[in-house]
Amino acid sequence: MNIKVLGTGCPKCKALERKTREAVAELDIDAEISKVEDIMKIMEYGILHTPGLVINEKVVMSGRLPTTDEIKKLINQNL
Repeated sequence: MNIKVLGTGCPKCKALERKTREAVAELDIDAEISKVEDIMKIMEYGILHTPGLVINEKVVMSGRLPTTDEIKKLINQNL
């Protein structure tokens, strides 16, 4: 599984990365998590507001900071 956190480095973006890592650890799954901070690359995903969460190249959430449980649900839906 490939997970990307889209964001330029704002506090919400950093929090999303932390919560995503927590969710992956709690689910005990094998996932590669990366942070995309380049605004041009973020724009390629078509989101208008950060932070954004991309699972296996599919945008699953943008513009808000979800809870860890919400992130776990999104991960499970995209396994």
